[in-house]
Amino acid sequence: MIRIKHIYFLLLFLFSFSTLVAQENTKEKEVIEKLINDAVVDYMDSDYGKALQTSKQALMKSFAINDNLLIAQSYNTIGVIFNECSDSKKAIEFYEKAISYAQKENSDILFNWIYSNLGSVYYFNNIDVNKGIVYYKKSLFYAEKIKDSVQIEYTKLNLASAYFAIKKYDLGNEQIDAVREQILKKNNQEAKLSLNLLMGIYSSKKNKKLVAEQHFFTAKKIAEENGFDSFLINVYENLVNHYEFYKESKNELLYQAKLDSLSKVVYSDEKLEKFRKAADQIELDEYKIQLNRIEKVNEDHQKSIKDSKLIAILFMLVLIILLLFLLTLYKNIKLREQANRELELANEALKEAKEKAEEASKLKSQFVSTITHELRTPLYGVIGLTNIILDEHKELGNSPHLKSLKFSAKYLLSLVNDILQMNKIEEKRIVLENLIFNLTDEITTIKNSVEYIADKNNDTLTVEIDTSIPEFLIGDKLRLSQIIMNLVSNALKFTKNGHVSLIADLKHVEGSTYFIEFKVKDTGIGIAKEDQEKIFEQFVQIERKEEDYQGTGLGLSIVSRLIKLFDSEIHLESEQNVGTTFSFTIGFEYDQEKSKEIINEIEVDLSQNLVYNILVVEDNKINQIVTKKIIQNSNMTCTIVDDGFAALVAIEKEHFDLILMDINMPLINGFETTRKIRDKGIKIPIIALTAFDKQEVTEEALAAGMNDIMVKPFDPSKLFQVVAKNIKNKKSVD
Repeated sequence: MIRIKHIYFLLLFLFSFSTLVAQENTKEKEVIEKLINDAVVDYMDSDYGKALQTSKQALMKSFAINDNLLIAQSYNTIGVIFNECSDSKKAIEFYEKAISYAQKENSDILFNWIYSNLGSVYYFNNIDVNKGIVYYKKSLFYAEKIKDSVQIEYTKLNLASAYFAIKKYDLGNEQIDAVREQILKKNNQEAKLSLNLLMGIYSSKKNKKLVAEQHFFTAKKIAEENGFDSFLINVYENLVNHYEFYKESKNELLYQAKLDSLSKVVYSDEKLEKFRKAADQIELDEYKIQLNRIEKVNEDHQKSIKDSKLIAILFMLVLIILLLFLLTLYKNIKLREQANRELELANEALKEAKEKAEEASKLKSQFVSTITHELRTPLYGVIGLTNIILDEHKELGNSPHLKSLKFSAKYLLSLVNDILQMNKIEEKRIVLENLIFNLTDEITTIKNSVEYIADKNNDTLTVEIDTSIPEFLIGDKLRLSQIIMNLVSNALKFTKNGHVSLIADLKHVEGSTYFIEFKVKDTGIGIAKEDQEKIFEQFVQIERKEEDYQGTGLGLSIVSRLIKLFDSEIHLESEQNVGTTFSFTIGFEYDQEKSKEIINEIEVDLSQNLVYNILVVEDNKINQIVTKKIIQNSNMTCTIVDDGFAALVAIEKEHFDLILMDINMPLINGFETTRKIRDKGIKIPIIALTAFDKQEVTEEALAAGMNDIMVKPFDPSKLFQVVAKNIKNKKSVD
């Protein structure tokens, strides 16, 4: 990859630095300015160790007067030196520190320089050339904003070099054409050198050998006349590449020898050793700066303590305690030996008990997994068949029996999910996700889901969302929805002819974290004080004589534990026959750039009118009927087979757009069937249909070659979305 090394981003300090400190031209700032300019001169002389030491002095003095602009410029200079010495990781670290201090002053000039340097670090060190181009474009934005013609020229040269590196020669040449005349009119030797070097590379790649050599030798002459050793190294590198390209081995070896010789001088072991020592010292000095700040804060307090007799009194007390401790030490040692023997016996017993507890926990998890699977499978059939009956017999739409059947099935499914959720929490298998979501949309969905409870109890449900809350937040929206859904449905259940409010209020902001307080208030029957601690325990239901309130007693226990996962706690205020208020506060991250990306990536689904042919592999006859009906209602066609072997035969005879694969089947399970399909080189998207918890089967499903997972029972509309997405992904890969 061809690269053009540059140093002009540092030289800009010599011309532009004074404009930043002109506002308060104090003596101390002038000293710091001189130190930074001296560091630039040392850098130009390839004395990197000395340049780093000088920059370090500038940084420490900048911290001493608490000047953010000078701190940012010192960090930027240090980053340039690290980059030159090929320590790109450290260079990026110091550039990012420079950015953080530049942002405090909102300095366009500094943004211009630092983004240019960041682009160079990613480009010249071959970390990520495209990312380097992004940073160069940011630098160009600020250069054009402040109308800095010199930096505009340099940045366009950088962009040209970066485009050459990824073989986009014409794009690079466009950047050169934009600044060629301006550079040639001026007496800036560094810019002329870079211009000729880039034009040489472009001509060489366009098979204009003589023109390329003319530009290369012009660049070489400028470097030699001005003592630009770093540039001269780069000229030699490109001459070596040029002659290698045209197979002139004699000239290639000549310039390779010159390159090796000059590199040993510029990057000598002695210079690099000085640089390493200075680099180690600069990190220590940064810590010293922080310690000095702490010592300053406590200095006055320490002086008063030294002048008082308190230290002497405390010392005497400690001495007396120490003597008493020594007197009892021997006796304690004997007691400890006896205690240790008893502890060893206790540890053995505890170890045995721990092993038994782990085995019991494992058996419990297996039981919960099995029972939830066995319950979900028939529930899928019950719910699905109920929907089929309602679809095919519209006259039964108001049948109380069918409504009761559907409600009972959903209630049982909710119970199964609650038990599985509690088991996950107890085994600490829940890890919060960080996804972008719209809080208003989530709360609206919850409100729509519980409207039937409000209607049943003649309640009004209102939602209040603080308008200062950002539209998009980052966090675990699923767990948040579970918390709010439990609290709101609970409030509606225990409120008759009353009012329930869901309130989201922005309490405070720390950096990029927005802390939102959620309240669920009702005018229901309330909770007695003696019962308020109990309600968060598992399987606890407070006795209420007037009516029979159904429930498992798991809802509030799950809510309490989920809120703890968010590093928060739930608060309860309640009075009997007046009402209840639950409140909790959770911090969510807000990132405007990520939000814009998500919004820009939203695409309209135009696949609704497409007809897909689906293969369903399912051994349960009732589930076959339900799945087939869901597919046909989505304007798709399907073929159903009873096992994996039949699926392999069907694939050979007919084309399918996608396969819905049950996992738990006789003869051959869904995982093994999928492996056999993939072994044949067939890339049809395969979606697992399972009643197992998704987390339990995800790893094995992906390893077998499955593309996605759907847990039964599921929303029919969700099935079509998943099918369309996977078919679309398959076509984009093809």
